[in-house]
Amino acid sequence: MAPKLPPCGLYLTRAPIGAVPAGRLVSFHNHGEPGPGVYLPTGWAANRARFEAPGTLLPRPEDAVFLEPLPPEGFYRVVEAFHCCASNCRQFQADLLVQLGYDGAGTPILFVPERADFGLSAPDKGTRLDRDRIAHLAPLRVATPQGGNDPTWH
Repeated sequence: MAPKLPPCGLYLTRAPIGAVPAGRLVSFHNHGEPGPGVYLPTGWAANRARFEAPGTLLPRPEDAVFLEPLPPEGFYRVVEAFHCCASNCRQFQADLLVQLGYDGAGTPILFVPERADFGLSAPDKGTRLDRDRIAHLAPLRVATPQGGNDPTWH
């Protein structure tokens, strides 16, 4: 009996998977032809990673244990004030709107949108977070354009 595969989403590789080294941000798809696989980021747009084929098939279904799930990219609310790291470089206040993204090594980055004359503006530079600090965030639902089908925007 083959092991149950994790859901599709963002992951950090904890060991090499085929040609993909450990310590990389990947998008995992548990379906498809010819089978489940991981995809490395090919770039970033609006602080979100973009993934494109070709991917790397899981050599064995058991290799899915080397995938550490990551919270989805998107907009969040700061639930309680916290600092980005143990050095207390930057504090994020309660109820602040933030955008969570990642770098190629799967390090979380928080971007703080700002109000502008035309609406909200998302900066292209953010603050790296210690991964355990994500626990201070609550996901927000953001409407997608009518007919849009992007489950990664929550």
